[in-house]
Amino acid sequence: MTDEPRPESAAESPAESSAVLHDELLALGLEAARRAGELLRDRRPADLGVAATKSSAIDVVTEMDLAAEKLITGFLAERRPADGILGEEGASTAGTSGVRWVVDPIDGTVNYLYGRPDWSVSIAAEYAGETVVGVVAAPMRGETYHAVRGGGAFLDGEPVRCRPAPPMDRALVSTGFNYVHKVRAHQAEVARRLIPQVRDIRRGGSAAIDLCDLACGRLDGYFERGLNPWDLAAGDLIAREGGALTGSRPGRRPDGELTVAAAPGLFEPLQALLDELGAWHD
Repeated sequence: MTDEPRPESAAESPAESSAVLHDELLALGLEAARRAGELLRDRRPADLGVAATKSSAIDVVTEMDLAAEKLITGFLAERRPADGILGEEGASTAGTSGVRWVVDPIDGTVNYLYGRPDWSVSIAAEYAGETVVGVVAAPMRGETYHAVRGGGAFLDGEPVRCRPAPPMDRALVSTGFNYVHKVRAHQAEVARRLIPQVRDIRRGGSAAIDLCDLACGRLDGYFERGLNPWDLAAGDLIAREGGALTGSRPGRRPDGELTVAAAPGLFEPLQALLDELGAWHD
């Protein structure tokens, strides 16, 4: 006996097919982030040291960055071997499925090196070039943030939303600084000129956490120059799904030149001011 063809009306629609894929990618991203977070939290050596440097002598990689990326990429490759992977610490696979994972095993490595709590595991899944799933685990906070494109932002499974936009002079804005001295000097000048025009500035040390804090209403705005895809892929989606707008210079998406994020109503004047202050160049 042969199976009868599935009736046309019962065939899976493209929307249903996408939802199934997104659910699968979210489940894998959450599990990979959980495993990596436990490794990093529970097995951090007391004498943790620098394994390598990147853009400068103070832009560090630890042995735990490498171990966490190996765990995440191995887990994902075992379950979806046709997917591509881009990792901060060198993982790079083209893939054939249309899905690419973008992985930052420790976002906030210097915080992690010093035993500070603001570091995270950031995992995003792209499909056909668009980020569709974002997961950020902050083990020392005991928090996990996630978003699926079009489905809202969540903290530990509960929906979150960014704060209503305040006037610029009442906005709490976070930023970060590059590890190249020349770039840092210009960023400090931008911050000096910005700070009289906002409530205050914070510097947490993890772009992914900053973007998630924006989505949760813990910040009003965020900007940073020099981010890489793995720094912002998951956090950018979570911020947008939490109601924030994100961009670079006016008319552009977030990129390595500049990432700006804030609630509608604050985003536009903040972006314009940062463009005027030259936050996008050295």
